[in-house]
Amino acid sequence: MAAGVLFVHNNFPAQFRNLAETLVARGVPCAAIGGAQAPGVQGVRIGRYGLDRGTAPGIFPLAVRAEADLIRGAGALRMAEALKAEGFDPAVIVGHPGWGETVFLEEVWPAARRVLYPEFFYHGRGLDIDFDDEFFPITEDAILKGKAKNAVMTLALSDAEVIVMPTEFQASTLPSVFRPRIRVIHEGVDVDLIRPGPAEPFLLLGGGVIEPGAPVITHINNNLEPVRGLHIFARALPALMAEVPDAQVLVIGHDAGRPYGGAAPDGRSWRDVCFDGLDLDPARLHFVGKAQHARMLHALRLSTVHVYYSYPFVLSWSLIEAMASGCYIVASNTAPLRDAIEDGVNGRLLPFFDVEALSEALIAACRDPQASAPLRAAARATAVAKFASRDGRAAWLALLQELGVEIPPA
Repeated sequence: MAAGVLFVHNNFPAQFRNLAETLVARGVPCAAIGGAQAPGVQGVRIGRYGLDRGTAPGIFPLAVRAEADLIRGAGALRMAEALKAEGFDPAVIVGHPGWGETVFLEEVWPAARRVLYPEFFYHGRGLDIDFDDEFFPITEDAILKGKAKNAVMTLALSDAEVIVMPTEFQASTLPSVFRPRIRVIHEGVDVDLIRPGPAEPFLLLGGGVIEPGAPVITHINNNLEPVRGLHIFARALPALMAEVPDAQVLVIGHDAGRPYGGAAPDGRSWRDVCFDGLDLDPARLHFVGKAQHARMLHALRLSTVHVYYSYPFVLSWSLIEAMASGCYIVASNTAPLRDAIEDGVNGRLLPFFDVEALSEALIAACRDPQASAPLRAAARATAVAKFASRDGRAAWLALLQELGVEIPPA
């Protein structure tokens, strides 16, 4: 008899960690399929697929992504067959279809119910691809490649009983034919762990210390890239540093990842591209790198103002964690942010490309940090009300039970 849950994610557990750990703790049989580098979760049998080949040299350029997704799908299929041979028979498959791994699993477990979590559906126009032409020219090729990214994911979504999206904006990116199947469930953050707390001295990588009381601007940008507004943030800093001579800037993120928007030109890093030539005091601009989670939260508790910008794309966990930490949020007035921030109520929303407006907002926040106290409290309240992991977990458990998974009470 079918029982339990199969998780499928290239980097499992990723967004499914909380849910997988909860199911394991309650005795629900779980297994997973992931890529070769997927970390896994204790108590979950994981099949890590390998790839027999790469994409074909000289393939039609618009088909490269589809072929790569199908190759990954075939690898995941082999892992599914191995799990089935071991006796695993899931009642529900919960998977991210964005890299192709879920597309063939119906052939192994035709009776399993499928819940897919695509996060985002690409459009050639109107979202991230044609939003900013400074670094990413809006060409016909770029628009067609964006649309072509959806090919295998669309095939997978056609087989899903339920499609889970984390925010209303991200749900709105799906074609209308899929919308009756959508449930909006944000996995949330642990608002009991991530909460306002006393600011403490922050030790810098070079050995210096930022003491509580100094104006601190924080910016978290996982891969230091323009998709998260790195160029706009960088250009706002010279005026800030000139007007607020004791302001300190903490930038959390690294250059070694794979940016959403693609690599910087000429073999450079986006950090070099965005910060070169600006009149900045290097003694007050601190690149923290890819910080451990506790260190990131330490920085947020020290923050006078936290800057989060984004193209029309997926919303980052870091924004919700900053809200839960009680930060004063200055954000871009773009669609992802409007699911979390209401201008003047729990933060500020500014025009994405208006560098002067961002500089002025940062200067004002540093000069009168107490003025943002109501917005800080409201940001925390929003995080608790809309983005608590306990609520996301409860919604996921209810969905799995609806689809036939027996989940013992805690």
